[in-house]
Amino acid sequence: MLTIREQLEEIEKNTLSKFACLSSNSLGRDKKEKECELRTVFQRDRDRIIHCKAFRRLKHKTQVFLIPEGDHYRTRLTHTLEVSQIARTIAKSLRLNEDLTEAIALGHDLGHTPFGHAGEAVLNRLLPQKFEHCDQSVRIVEKIERHGQGLNLTKEVRNGIQNHRTSGNPNTLEGKIVRLSDKIAYINHDIDDAITAKILKESDLPKDVTEIIGNTVKSRIDFLVKDIVYSSYDKNNIVMSKSVEKAITKLRSWLFENVYNNNNKKNIAKAEEKKAQNIVEVLFYHYKNNIDEMPEEYIKLLDDGEDKLQVVADYISGMTDDYAINKFKELYIPVGWKIK
Repeated sequence: MLTIREQLEEIEKNTLSKFACLSSNSLGRDKKEKECELRTVFQRDRDRIIHCKAFRRLKHKTQVFLIPEGDHYRTRLTHTLEVSQIARTIAKSLRLNEDLTEAIALGHDLGHTPFGHAGEAVLNRLLPQKFEHCDQSVRIVEKIERHGQGLNLTKEVRNGIQNHRTSGNPNTLEGKIVRLSDKIAYINHDIDDAITAKILKESDLPKDVTEIIGNTVKSRIDFLVKDIVYSSYDKNNIVMSKSVEKAITKLRSWLFENVYNNNNKKNIAKAEEKKAQNIVEVLFYHYKNNIDEMPEEYIKLLDDGEDKLQVVADYISGMTDDYAINKFKELYIPVGWKIK
């Protein structure tokens, strides 16, 4: 009698597209494991990511807007969930492997630093080797989680996480879906957050772009998802139509100029970035010179032969915004006292 997992694998074979990455055809894990009776390999990967510490920390990490006073700005966690939702819709519509897609989407930003790309830029400058969040996400699932054991994820999930950036080239169509879904999510929710922060208005967006892809967040996401589905249907690739790809590329460039890299007085969130970067830099040098003050799990990485500066970056990048600020205060801000 077939196990539940084996039955699910048979359903995949009989229902998914010929271009889908089947669970039964996975390239596997670095360390052999006994198969689960209920879940496919990609379902297990998804669950491991959801239950790991790095995933929980995403709720207190900056997406774009640093330390906003308001409950409705995106965090790195809500961004991850939006990417997952968009990616799953596309995967299901194209009859690709939804479980693999979801696992990649949920794990793609595990390696982000506190204070978003501002923190990432500091570590990239301070390390002799490059520091990029996609590499760090893979390092987390391979070496850091579970006290240095890693999550032992499948090769397909790790490849999708590694290659989720615009310049990436994932090996699976499911990974390619996440790569585009990430862009759809952050472009649209960053516009939404910027409007909430009164940094821009919907009417400020390039009209030649909004005339093509829509003039609300909801309509744009709906339009872009449908464009990918219809442009990729029954193809061994995940693409946008040429006109839409051109429009979204222009909108992304416009956002870099007017939101991400805009340092005018109206952009209050950007004004705080320098302070946040100073915190990351000070903490980096502090722990570089005081290795023994890091948690035991990071010191163990050093005992295992890992590079000292990389391990300091592991610790710093794993911090949430609040944790980094509190550590900085604890180490460098004097505390009031009184005689009892």
